[in-house]
Amino acid sequence: MAKPPRAWTVLPHGPVERVEENLWVVESDVPGVPLLKRRMSIVRRSDGALLFFNAVPVGDAALDQIRALGRPAILVVPQHLHMMDAHAFRAKLGVRVYAPASMRPVVAERVEVDGAFEDVPPDPDVRVDTVAGFKTGEGFATVRTGPRVSLVVADVVLNVPPAPGVMGLLYGVLGFSGDRPKLPTPVRLRVLRDKAALRAQLERLAATPGLVRIVPSHGAIVDRDPAGVLREIAASL
Repeated sequence: MAKPPRAWTVLPHGPVERVEENLWVVESDVPGVPLLKRRMSIVRRSDGALLFFNAVPVGDAALDQIRALGRPAILVVPQHLHMMDAHAFRAKLGVRVYAPASMRPVVAERVEVDGAFEDVPPDPDVRVDTVAGFKTGEGFATVRTGPRVSLVVADVVLNVPPAPGVMGLLYGVLGFSGDRPKLPTPVRLRVLRDKAALRAQLERLAATPGLVRIVPSHGAIVDRDPAGVLREIAASL
């Protein structure tokens, strides 16, 4: 029997924070996972519509703020482990849902899917692409704000600092946290298939003119030498 869809469930979350004039983020708890946070990125496209990267339900006040930014239109499910709240998001906001082509049947078990990343309507301010070299699909978004570029990612880059206690120690041992942004060890072992392809893509992204930050779905935003961080991860593969 198929698992019933998860209802709109608001967990403790932070404010809607402006990163750029067309990019905002909200950070929330992860259901059932202590210490770890997840981030939803919200991009206003050039046509005024909003694209959401990673669905995170928020309270009424935050939702009113978001609706004031533009018309909710697109939800990017960056990969199948980030689809928990996609159904509720679609039902509440009426967005169209896009998922990795290779994992579309899996995502479609939990939420109606309108297309793959390549089907996202083109826009000069935001582009959704697929991470190279992964066994399962994962998306990332390139967001342009004038001459500045932000990369919005799922699990290909985490920037989770060390935390105290037993769970903090466990995250460190498993490779989810550390002093530097990283491609987590569990992700490498679980989904990385072609190191050379991912290395080449990261090096190309590092050379993106105007790159000013990486916005991960877990951990702090990387706004200090993002190109160097991408090259460092590429060199570690």
